[in-house]
Amino acid sequence: MIAFSTLYKREVRRFLRVIGQTVVTPIINSSLYLLIFGVSLGASIELKSGITYLAFLIPGLVMMSVLNNAFQNTSSSIINSKFHGELQDMRIVPLSTQTILWAFSLGGLTRGLMVGVITFTVGAVFYFIQYHEFIGIYSPLYLLAFLCIGGVSFSLLGISVSFWAKNFDQLSAIGSFVLLPLMYLGGVFYSIDLLHPFWQGLSKINPMLYFINGVRYGLVGVSDVNVNFALMISTFSLIALMLLASRAVKRGTYSRW
Repeated sequence: MIAFSTLYKREVRRFLRVIGQTVVTPIINSSLYLLIFGVSLGASIELKSGITYLAFLIPGLVMMSVLNNAFQNTSSSIINSKFHGELQDMRIVPLSTQTILWAFSLGGLTRGLMVGVITFTVGAVFYFIQYHEFIGIYSPLYLLAFLCIGGVSFSLLGISVSFWAKNFDQLSAIGSFVLLPLMYLGGVFYSIDLLHPFWQGLSKINPMLYFINGVRYGLVGVSDVNVNFALMISTFSLIALMLLASRAVKRGTYSRW
């Protein structure tokens, strides 16, 4: 527990040192998304669920912030440790694979949840200004479950990708050309009910759809997919990524690369 606590605290202190990246940037990004899509265009968009487009948008932005920041935190931390030789030091200290895995993962989750709370707060302010009422939380249990499962899953994904990447360019390419498009196509800005049945079926292959709709159900009570099925898919994704990250840590930390 001492080793786990030390690694976890190191991860938290590391991202708190760049407070502009972890706090100021999400406020600016969320404000721009909400102003352009939620306020300016939202009034002309009608949804079958009956909720306003701004209320539909806020949960998607919250989950996108959590996933993106959880991934960035672990991937940047691991790849910096990898190239600075710190991972070599972990071979000679009594740290188990699971200790390393969960300390980094929970550090990423902590950053993701922090940014998610900031994003929700900014969204709640916009919603209050627009409709003169506070946006509520429909199901706190589902909300917390999907946020934690999603945050840990993408923290684990960040660990796996950072061990695979040979340089920062490869890491950046995965984030920009794979993960970001999947998030955008996962229902952050639109409901899949508006799509042609072919594209609806294709969208359901995207695991981001289930993470995002789970948080949307937790906040506003609507979802494009069955929420329990979304929870099952999200849990399965967590288990698969945990196995992948565990293998990456074993090979990357305890063997020569």
